[in-house]
Amino acid sequence: QLQLVESGGGLVQPGGSLRLSCAASGLTLAYYAVGWFRQAPGKEREGVSCISRSGGSTNYADSVKGRFTISRDNAKNTVYLQMDSLKPEDTAVYYCAATYTVCTVAPALYDYWGQGTQVTVSS
Repeated sequence: QLQLVESGGGLVQPGGSLRLSCAASGLTLAYYAVGWFRQAPGKEREGVSCISRSGGSTNYADSVKGRFTISRDNAKNTVYLQMDSLKPEDTAVYYCAATYTVCTVAPALYDYWGQGTQVTVSS
């Protein structure tokens, strides 16, 4: 069974930090590009970041550049999203997803999705 499980979400004040983890089972994550997506209430699903199989290439949405960092540890079969300088606008359910093709922020190209983890940024 192929599964991705996100963890690390929670409540944080503006300006704070969180690190999300995406752990894979039933697949070797090193064979996949991995993306992070988020969806806030009443808004469309938004691509946040993606990372290539080797970690050599990364992409970020303009809204998070300079604040978020995607990384991976293939030995642990895990991808991370370090989120710094968090803003209330970052509040959303965050999902990780895996694709055998390319690093992209287009949701339709991803084959496997996690269940999501809630991130709430509020004072």
